[in-house]
Amino acid sequence: MSLDRSEVEKIAHLARLQINESDIPEYADNLNNILALVDQMQQVDTSAVEPMANPLDAVQRLRPDAVTETNQRETLQANAPATEDGLFLVPKVIE
Repeated sequence: MSLDRSEVEKIAHLARLQINESDIPEYADNLNNILALVDQMQQVDTSAVEPMANPLDAVQRLRPDAVTETNQRETLQANAPATEDGLFLVPKVIE
């Protein structure tokens, strides 16, 4: 895929970018290089590559799932303008 002058101008308009007329060929070359790199990367066979969550094989330290605070629902809801069955009631904003 190769971008020409009119396509670069259209992309700049859609991105709300103002570029000088003299800079359009340079932008076109840069965008074409990026698209060529993407095409090259898409040709790589990754079917045998296992997806990674972290490139450094790092693991996240987990803490035990235990309650560490006391239930303060009544205290916190005492200042609420409206509550029902232990829930905060809020005004309806979408009809």
